[in-house]
Amino acid sequence: MGKNNRVKSTNDLELKDRLVAINRVTKVTKGGRAFSFAAIVVVGNEDGIIGWGLGKANEVTAAIAKGVESAKKNLIKVPVHKGTIPHEVSAKFGGSRIFLKPASEGTGVKAGGAMRAVLESVGVTDVLAKSKGSSNPHNLVKATIAALDELRSPAQVAQNRGVSVEKVFNGK
Repeated sequence: MGKNNRVKSTNDLELKDRLVAINRVTKVTKGGRAFSFAAIVVVGNEDGIIGWGLGKANEVTAAIAKGVESAKKNLIKVPVHKGTIPHEVSAKFGGSRIFLKPASEGTGVKAGGAMRAVLESVGVTDVLAKSKGSSNPHNLVKATIAALDELRSPAQVAQNRGVSVEKVFNGK
């Protein structure tokens, strides 16, 4: 993921957390079975800021709390334009491959489980999404955030090219 989209301070942000998946892990010891929980959590302010975290603990609530704390430590800024993304993007993490495509207003978030939680937390209201390969929630969340981190706003593209925003769209 690109380091240029990192969010420095979380103090003034109103972050909402969403539980993406919870996994019960069993460890067999000589005294019997010991259960613990792993929770993958996504936090976002529904206005272009997103982060994910993994928490592990012996209780579900503690695992979720640890996941939220972890998520607040790696936030990124995503350009959201009129409720959708600025351009098509695809990404891969592990066995998960995802594809995101901007959609017109009123389309809604056409995405499955783990991807939907990430896209709604970042504030995208209209997008078409496709996941291929593994549906493992951990890898889907990581691939989706990697794809969102690759997005560039028209202003960023214009600045990189040294031209006006109109020239980026018109090509003249």
